[in-house]
Amino acid sequence: MTQFTEQHNPESAAHADPVAPGAPPQKQPAPRSGRLAFVVLAVLLIAGTFTIARRLTEKGALAKETERLAVPTVGVTKPSAEPASDQLVLPAQLQAYVESAIYARTNGYLLRWTRDIGSHVKKGELLAEIDTPEIDQELSQAQAARQQTEAQMQLAQSTADRWTNLRKTDSVSQQEADQQVSAYTQARANMAAADANVRRLQQLESFKHVYAPITGVVTRRNTDVGALITAGSAGQGRELFDVAQVDPLRVFVSVPQTNAPSIRAGLPAYIALQEYPGQKFTGKVVRTADSIDPATRTLLTEIDVPNPDGRLLPGSYAEVHFSVPIQITRISIPVNTLLFRPEGPRVAVVGADHKVHMKAISIGRDFGTKVEILGGLTPDDQIVVNPADSLEDGQEVNIKTGGGAQS
Repeated sequence: MTQFTEQHNPESAAHADPVAPGAPPQKQPAPRSGRLAFVVLAVLLIAGTFTIARRLTEKGALAKETERLAVPTVGVTKPSAEPASDQLVLPAQLQAYVESAIYARTNGYLLRWTRDIGSHVKKGELLAEIDTPEIDQELSQAQAARQQTEAQMQLAQSTADRWTNLRKTDSVSQQEADQQVSAYTQARANMAAADANVRRLQQLESFKHVYAPITGVVTRRNTDVGALITAGSAGQGRELFDVAQVDPLRVFVSVPQTNAPSIRAGLPAYIALQEYPGQKFTGKVVRTADSIDPATRTLLTEIDVPNPDGRLLPGSYAEVHFSVPIQITRISIPVNTLLFRPEGPRVAVVGADHKVHMKAISIGRDFGTKVEILGGLTPDDQIVVNPADSLEDGQEVNIKTGGGAQS
């Protein structure tokens, strides 16, 4: 009997699984593919849950962002306060403080003149002489007549004295004495009349010398040597000279009725002329008419401006600048904050609740980039800049931060 020697083969042993006789059967292990499927399923469940959770979170964030974007963001600004005084500029014309037209008071011919236009004269200085031959003759005749009247008065006086003494001795009647006394009284009246006539002609004789009535500048000379001079005034004769007092100068200006309450005596002002660019000539209000002209609705106001060096010329055109005090607080806003609605101009104001409130306003002056507000706003209001036409009252808004508002 041939015996075969079996060598031990580990690989074969691994595949062979002998079961001992009489031992209970062993349970076979689960296949590896089942375990892998379970792991894959668990991973898919976890990934799905994470994906769903992420999508829900993103959806909520998107909803919040959409809700936030639905609320418009606006820039705001506050009204700016205007100065407490207002610069009022009005046209005006310079006038001499005193301007005198000098007319002749007697007839004759101009003998000579001593001052021409532009001459600075003092009060009482001789300007011209007039030759008055007719007045000279009348004065000589009146003086002679006075001498006659004086002689007659002396005779009447001696006669009246004599008859009065005779009446004391009853040498003459009372009637005759009264007649002589009456003749003397009449002679004295004639003497007074003769004296008055002489004085009148002497005054006319004095008018042959034309004197400056004020200290100033000769602004016009309308006569020459040999010209016939006729006594008279405006409308009857031609003036010989015009003399003007140019220091100070008067400036008359018509102030609109809206500014009239702010104009009072002592209010400072200055004038500006084109021929003196950048220079200011200061003065002050000295008086007003205290009455509004119903034709122009203006207040006539006089300003006195010193002119010691004579640089300012009467008759010149000038601009008067007033610094008019304002009794109320004035504010202004940019023009790009206005909303023009059918019911009138409005501005959108953001309140403390971040909601828009439409406020009606009253617009004053237009400064170009800004407008004056006469009513409807307070200096603390937050006004929406460049408001959209779709902006409504009560709408919630966000306020832009960091960028500042455009004005």
